[in-house]
Amino acid sequence: VSTELSQGCARGCDLCSEFNGCLRCSPKLFILLERNDIRQIGICLPSCPLGYFGLRNTDMNKCIKCKIENCESCFSRNFCTKCKEGLYLHKGRCYITCPEGYAAANGTMECSSPAQCEMSEWGPWGPCSKKRKLCGFKKGNEDRTRRILQAPSGDVSLCPPTTEVRRCTVQKSQCPEGKRKKKEEQGKQDNGNRNRKDTKDTKSGTKKRKSKQRGPTVAVTPASPAQ
Repeated sequence: VSTELSQGCARGCDLCSEFNGCLRCSPKLFILLERNDIRQIGICLPSCPLGYFGLRNTDMNKCIKCKIENCESCFSRNFCTKCKEGLYLHKGRCYITCPEGYAAANGTMECSSPAQCEMSEWGPWGPCSKKRKLCGFKKGNEDRTRRILQAPSGDVSLCPPTTEVRRCTVQKSQCPEGKRKKKEEQGKQDNGNRNRKDTKDTKSGTKKRKSKQRGPTVAVTPASPAQ
């Protein structure tokens, strides 16, 4: 390893060696270590190149290589700012397609939030119902709706839901058809009772008529022989 020098170094370099290039850059500059075969050669730059991000330190500012998968340019170790060609950028990561609920904004390769959908206000809650009926239950569901006024790229599938459902409780009431059925059953029962009563009365009348036809029974005493 060659002797360290402080004179004859490249511009912006405070300390260098013949074998490894710059070892320490001037303040405000970033040192970039480039590998050349088995050697690492340091150079000083005002900003880090594509594929690196700048890490400032009291000792020395360094250029750190982006290690995020499929990232071409990054802001930090965990946040990508530009993906490789053909990939979409979303929250500092690179994807083949935008995650569900997101879409590329204005023809770029950056996924935008579904919040860009313009929605109407929620409508009022509908009546409490169960299995499409409005009676004959205690607990059911009610819903309300809203409209999509504007969707990004015209794709409504990227917008939030337009229907909302919640549970509801009501005072249980008899359905009209149930009342009618009950009334019909009651009517049939009453008719049955009347028919049985009429039959009973008819039989009773028949018995009375037969008794009248027979008349009172008179006891006959045999005549005494003449003396």
